[in-house]
Amino acid sequence: MIKEMTNENKQELQVAALENGTVIDHIPSEKLFTVVALLGLEHMQNNITIGFNLKSKKLGTKGIIKIADKFFCDDEINRIAVVAPNVKLNIIRDYEVVEKRELTLPDELCGIVKCSNPKCITNNEPMPTRFHVIDKENCVIRCHYCEKEQTREKIEIL
Repeated sequence: MIKEMTNENKQELQVAALENGTVIDHIPSEKLFTVVALLGLEHMQNNITIGFNLKSKKLGTKGIIKIADKFFCDDEINRIAVVAPNVKLNIIRDYEVVEKRELTLPDELCGIVKCSNPKCITNNEPMPTRFHVIDKENCVIRCHYCEKEQTREKIEIL
């Protein structure tokens, strides 16, 4: 039986299938290279495919990253959620999607974000930062130590 090739099939064929690894999808195009840098992908030896400015019904354009044989820990995933919320994470094993996750900010960020208050103890003593996420939708966080609030636009990732 011959299967007719639809436009959707053709779009999916732009990138090779992944046997095992992670697909990070629905990254806003303007955040794609920030995510690449956050994850240190330029230093990995894994096979990595990056799609930039791909058509998206939801976002207009999007980025996608496919990383062979790499599965991320919660800390790495939380770093992505800070800069690119609502990203979709697909875990692939044996060419099948075994887990799908939509990234959201956790209730707390530890050792991920720098406090913008120069007088904060975390900027003056060797200790990890700790922030409480006050508003997940708009990415408002509050420092556990000095209570300074920051929004996504002002956040500096460590």
